[in-house]
Parts: sequence; C-alpha cells; structure tokens
Amino acid sequence: MALVLCTGIDKTLLETRRLILERAGHAVVSVTDEPSLLRACQNQSFDVAVIGQSVSQNSKRRLVSLIREHCPEIKILELYPQFSSRVLPDADAALPVPVDVPKDLADRVNELAKQKKAEGAKSD
Repeated sequence: MALVLCTGIDKTLLETRRLILERAGHAVVSVTDEPSLLRACQNQSFDVAVIGQSVSQNSKRRLVSLIREHCPEIKILELYPQFSSRVLPDADAALPVPVDVPKDLADRVNELAKQKKAEGAKSD
C-alpha cells in the first residue's frame, strides 16, 4: 500500500483516480490548489504523487517544483492526454490517458511505490 497525493483541477477525474487507487489498496489524498498541496506535504509523507492530465503545462511544472521542494522523497507520475506528449521529463514515470484499462494507473503507482520503498531501504 502507498500513500498517494493526487493533483488535478477536474474533481470528477480526481474522484475516479481516488476510487481506482483505493480499490488497489492505496490511501489517497486529493488536492486541487497549491495551499492544499503544501498542507498535505507538511502533514504526511507521501510515496507517490499523480499529476493530472487536465493541469496546464505551466501549472504542472509549478506543482512538480513545489512537490520536489516539500516532499523530496516522493515519486512523481505524470498523466498526460493520450494524443499529446509529456510535459515533465523529470517525472519518475508517465502514463497517457485515457487508459484503456483503469488498472494501469494502479499498476504504475504500485511500481513507483515499490521503487521508493527500495530506495528508502538502501539509505537505512
């Protein structure tokens, strides 16, 4: 199980992501603005951050900057529109959406959470 920070502007998409990830056994905190993101990073230690596909390019870059600053150990998964390209080359993983099989989102989060835990074990 991972603690996942989901960011986005579309509340319906955030809710769908939350349901997919919770069904896969993850705990999810969703945020739609910078103050909420900062509060979340101050209060919890997240394993994975999911950057939503509806977020503008500039906002994605800003979110990643804030996340890296306030949650430096987190793994970042960028979601991007299927017929577009990635915006965040420094994200740990990317996934084009819509995803044909919603399980792909949970699988990608699982992979990133395992990487983070393995890195944490190496530093101990």
